[in-house]
Amino acid sequence: MRIVLTAAICAALAVPAHAQLTVNGVTLPAAMTIGESPLTLNGGGIRQKLFFKLYVGGLYLVEKRSDPKAVIDADEAMAVKLQITSEMINSDNMSEVIIEGFEKSTGRNTASLKDRITRFIDTFKKSPIAEGDVFDLVYSPAAGVQSYKNGELQSTIEGLDFKKALFGIWLSGKPADPKLKKAMLGK
Repeated sequence: MRIVLTAAICAALAVPAHAQLTVNGVTLPAAMTIGESPLTLNGGGIRQKLFFKLYVGGLYLVEKRSDPKAVIDADEAMAVKLQITSEMINSDNMSEVIIEGFEKSTGRNTASLKDRITRFIDTFKKSPIAEGDVFDLVYSPAAGVQSYKNGELQSTIEGLDFKKALFGIWLSGKPADPKLKKAMLGK
C-alpha cells in the first residue's frame, strides 16, 4: 500500500520535460519551430517594474540551458516570446526600454549596432502596442533576428552580434529584470 501511494504521489508531482508554462494568466507553449529547428521552452516569467507586471517572457532553445553566456553566444536557432500584460506598455515606452536594454547589454558599446537597433526599434512603432500583443523575436543563423507581432513579420535584422546584444537584454550581467532572467534560464 505504501509503495502504491508513494508511486501515485511521485506521478502526480512529475512534470513533463516539455511542459507548457502558465505565468500571470499567459500560457507559454511547450515548443515552437523555427524553419527546421524545433525549440523547447527553456523557461519563462514576468517582467515587472515596481509593482506593474508589464509582460510575460519565454525563452526557447534547441536544448535546455541554464548558462546565460552560452545562450547569448550560441549561433543557433532560438527565440524570445513576449506577451504584453499591461496597458502601461505603449510604442514609445517600449522603444525607450529596448534602447536602454541594448545599452546595458553591450556596456554602452552600441556604435556598431546603431543602425540595426534603430531598424529594430521601428518594429515597436509600426502600430500601437496593446495589452495582449505577442512579440516573437526569432533568431536563425541564416536569417538573423526576425521580429513578429501577433504572428506577422515586422522586421529582419542581420548579424550574430545583434542577436547577442538583443538576447543580452534579458540574459546579460545587467538584465532588464534579474528575476525574469532567472526564470527564463529555468532556475
